[in-house]
Amino acid sequence: MSMRRKELTFSSSSDTCAAWLYPAAVDEGARPIIVMAHGLTGTRRDRLGAFADRFAAAGIAALVFDYRGFGDSTGEPDLYEPSRQLDDWRAAIAFARSLPGVDAERVATLGSSSGGGHALAAAAADRKVAAAISQVPMLDRETQAYVRPQHVLEEIKAAAAEGRYLPAVGQPNEAALIYAPGAEVGWRRVVAIGDESRWRNRVSAAWLLGPPYRPVQHSASLHCPWLVCVAQTIRLPSRGLQSRRRAGLRKVNSAFIRASIISIFTMGRLTRRWSLTRSNFFNATFWAGT
Repeated sequence: MSMRRKELTFSSSSDTCAAWLYPAAVDEGARPIIVMAHGLTGTRRDRLGAFADRFAAAGIAALVFDYRGFGDSTGEPDLYEPSRQLDDWRAAIAFARSLPGVDAERVATLGSSSGGGHALAAAAADRKVAAAISQVPMLDRETQAYVRPQHVLEEIKAAAAEGRYLPAVGQPNEAALIYAPGAEVGWRRVVAIGDESRWRNRVSAAWLLGPPYRPVQHSASLHCPWLVCVAQTIRLPSRGLQSRRRAGLRKVNSAFIRASIISIFTMGRLTRRWSLTRSNFFNATFWAGT
């Protein structure tokens, strides 16, 4: 646990979101800040602190928060709705800008999985956000990387229609929202090495009946640098973002927030980059191997 981090809270609607502030190690005037959150049911205690520590050491403050209903935040337990979590992102960004010693013009977003989609959508909705980072993001709900048995799909549909809850992670033949081979083992390892994790394998399913959540639609008109970190063997959900159909990409070792919109690293080497004309706001090293 970082000895410097501070326990904070901020309001989102009528509830309270729990947050950690990791102050920048360099105290030289107003510092940039990165707002961070996990995906789906993940919480700040599930290894986000390792990333925040790296940013803080590099001179960039980090605000890591829990969505309403998850982790240490208040609100209806285990209720997942994309629009609701985007409201939490807006509240977190506003709160980050209000903190003393923070440069309100240099705020970035970072999210993983569905949080990676949120980080993009939140940045697109706020033209003052300086940069966005999406780590192994869920960018289009309709994109399915793995075919599921019909009886599993019917079980998920029934749970959504009846307003029930489902496991967040499970096996490909189980009615869980995250089901890729190896996903459950990998995620449970993250939880096991987390910071006294309070994660629950339970999430509401009713949101699946709503319009498909497709944050990738914001990519074409995004006003700021956007970094997408692609993990091992992931398949990108949009032709415009796909380097190869089955690229066998390896874990990101490092990347930089620059004027490039997407950077893909294979075996630690940059293999492809799309550039923007916007000038850099700040540089930061992002380590995905912690």
